[in-house]
Amino acid sequence: MHTIDPPVPRFGSGEPSAGIAAHLAAQPEVQRVPNPKVMLFLRRHFLDAETCAALCARIDAVRRPSTLTDHDGDSRYRTSETGDLDAADPLVAAVEAKLLALTGLDGAHGEPMQGQRYAVGQEFKPHTDYFTPTGIDFERFCGVAGNRTWTAMIYLNAPEAGGATRFKAIDKIIQPETGKLILWNNRRADGTLNPATIHHGMKVRAGTKYVITKWFRERRWG
Repeated sequence: MHTIDPPVPRFGSGEPSAGIAAHLAAQPEVQRVPNPKVMLFLRRHFLDAETCAALCARIDAVRRPSTLTDHDGDSRYRTSETGDLDAADPLVAAVEAKLLALTGLDGAHGEPMQGQRYAVGQEFKPHTDYFTPTGIDFERFCGVAGNRTWTAMIYLNAPEAGGATRFKAIDKIIQPETGKLILWNNRRADGTLNPATIHHGMKVRAGTKYVITKWFRERRWG
């Protein structure tokens, strides 16, 4: 007799976070960082090494200097390179589908997936992923789809030294490992923006670091 897998729930990322968190906590090998200030999850070996290497090559093919909406006059605030990944690429589509299946998040709320490359000495200084409502460009970036809610980031490799992600407010440092997913809610349980999600893409000391990132919004993207 054939069995039918239950459908994966689809959470609009503007919904209350409790249901999303409960879904994530029920997934095999997903761990929640035990800190009440931030809803932060980890999943090691989310992608295999072959997939990660192929994604690194795709990032190298389209990378350009990363940009910022506000760097407070510090030209060295974000020194990485960014590459927009083609959603029509079968590999990219497969990775997105795998991510949505794990998280239960609605892909219609997701921004296009991006890749980032960090060479020696490059970093992204402490920042939050959400857009500050008082910022001069808030309406430009959030007027249609709303603010960023969840962030999913996957390390594609482990540089020889450096390149960790530090969540400063909870004193948590996450080391890069090939295929490791980290996922966090940019808001508190009550839906307000969470400044405790401030994080630092620390300098690479040796080698090169690659990651891919997908952000989700309060409303449908586009």
